[in-house]
Amino acid sequence: MRHQRVQKKFGRSMEHRKALMKSLVTNLILAESIQTTLPKAKQARKDAERIVTVARKGGLAARRLAASRLQQPKAVQKLFDKIVPQMEGRNGGYTRILKLGTRKGDAAEMCILQWVTAPEAAAPAEPAAEAPKAEEAAK
Repeated sequence: MRHQRVQKKFGRSMEHRKALMKSLVTNLILAESIQTTLPKAKQARKDAERIVTVARKGGLAARRLAASRLQQPKAVQKLFDKIVPQMEGRNGGYTRILKLGTRKGDAAEMCILQWVTAPEAAAPAEPAAEAPKAEEAAK
């Protein structure tokens, strides 16, 4: 029985699943925004927020723990030098998920996983508010 087991299996072996999540979190740190399916993003969000919480403690032990969970030394350096200082004063909720709709090939729900300090996607309300001003100027 899987009592209180919240991790999805994704139809992969344990080693493959761990490698997938390490890769997603590493790429999230390096690129600051990744596009993936919704279930993968939800699981990667949990892992990313845990690693930021560990990194906020600072110190050598936290850096070594982050290095063991990330695939690239550049990601560890960027995590400690850039991402953690941006999250200062925030008690969790370091990432956001923006839904994109379904993928054409297999109808999988797609989304963007990004840090909350990154700017959101352009809101469609802004161009609509400027359109009447342009029409009035033309008259």
